[in-house]
Amino acid sequence: MGSATREALVSTRAVLSRPEGTNDLATGVNLLNSGRVIGHTSQLRSALVDPSADAAAKSTLVSAIFSGAMTPTALELLQAAAAARWSNHTDLLAGIEDLGLRVIAASATVPGQVAEELFAFGKTVSSNGELELALASKLGSTAAKVNVVDSLLVGKVSEQTLAIVRHLVQQPRGRRIGELLRYAASVVADQSNTSIATITSASALAPEQVERLRASLTARYGRQLTINEVVDPAIVGGVRVQIGDDIIDGSIATRLKDLRIQLAG
Repeated sequence: MGSATREALVSTRAVLSRPEGTNDLATGVNLLNSGRVIGHTSQLRSALVDPSADAAAKSTLVSAIFSGAMTPTALELLQAAAAARWSNHTDLLAGIEDLGLRVIAASATVPGQVAEELFAFGKTVSSNGELELALASKLGSTAAKVNVVDSLLVGKVSEQTLAIVRHLVQQPRGRRIGELLRYAASVVADQSNTSIATITSASALAPEQVERLRASLTARYGRQLTINEVVDPAIVGGVRVQIGDDIIDGSIATRLKDLRIQLAG
């Protein structure tokens, strides 16, 4: 991520955090929809990332195209994103997506629900190769992928989760479906001032073990945690915990690997 993109993200998120802002589901969906329109229009993408273009002119361009098709707050946020300087069009699309996900997360009424639902769906996808192929194949139509998502999730998850997954399968931008769902869950959690802790163990942990880990990790990192449990027999025993870029690896498999390396040396 270039310095221009980092500054752009700070400036656009600042607009999102204004007290008078309206973080409703429609606004978040509007932002995700606009990102897909921009992603499919090469001339518009080029105009919005042109470093020589005037910020006011880019904001006016966005208003001319999207005014009347989105909520006032969504248009304001999109104009802020358009006026900022991005390192490239990929970062611009990522920035608009980030805003949309954060607005949708802020519209949720049950804390942690959206992130948990995204993780649960991610597990379902990863355990079903046929489903993963249906959602990720470049040969499948976008409409067909949305239909698959709707058939699986409508009435079973929150409107926020459904809107996010629908968007992800329509604009993957080269990312695998599992990666997409993990990324979205991390953004949703961060918007709620929560971090994602992925706990991998050889077998399912007892609820009291999970709560002890949660309490310990919360004290260590100083913020609330959403726990994502993964069962992987390959680690043999112990647990592996990942929070952001931090990895605490206490698995037996890793210890044995380290021991073999020491003996070989």
